[in-house]
Amino acid sequence: MTDQDNSRATQTGQGSPRQRAIGAYEDARGRATDTLGQAPLIALAGGIAAGALIAALLPRTEAETRLVRPTARRVKASARAAVDAARDTSKQRFNDLGLTREKGEETINSLIDGLKDTARASADAALEAVRNQG
Repeated sequence: MTDQDNSRATQTGQGSPRQRAIGAYEDARGRATDTLGQAPLIALAGGIAAGALIAALLPRTEAETRLVRPTARRVKASARAAVDAARDTSKQRFNDLGLTREKGEETINSLIDGLKDTARASADAALEAVRNQG
């Protein structure tokens, strides 16, 4: 009977602050239970994210540092090797296609020169048309 009174008091906005807090807690618990039932993977991902956040905020112990350092170095070295290999391969592929930095600069300069010539020709044509009208 008290639960029903609490939920009614909460729904109507009446009751003591304690009753409203209990009602809000029960509502939140009910929504969380519904969410867990409908999307357990989202709840799992949220739990993992919360755990990772807590772990990131806690200071690392000396033992953790000593144990993790070699693995961190290997991971960093592997990542560096992967980036270097990808960069070298992409440079080689661009060179094979004839797409070098110099070729790119040439193409851009040629495009800019073409745009300038087109703008001048358009302006000259517009000016000539105005003169012929008058």
